[in-house]
Amino acid sequence: MTYEEYLDEVTTLIFEKYNLKDTLAVKLVMDAQDAEFFVRHDDDKKLRNIDQAHKDAKTIYEAYAAKSQRR
Repeated sequence: MTYEEYLDEVTTLIFEKYNLKDTLAVKLVMDAQDAEFFVRHDDDKKLRNIDQAHKDAKTIYEAYAAKSQRR
C-alpha cells in the first residue's frame, strides 16, 4: 500500500479498535507523523502492511492514553 493508504489504515484502526472519534484518531496519526514516527514506513514499503498497521495503531494509542492519564 502507499504511504498515504498506510496512514489511513492506521487512523481507521485507532478509530475502530479504541472507539475514539475520527477527528481524534486523525489528530493522533498527524501528531505521530509530525514526531517522525512514520519515517521508516516512508523509506521501507515492506513496513506498510496490515500487521504493522495494527502494531502502530496500538503504539500510537497507548502513547496517547499514557499522556492523557498524566493530565
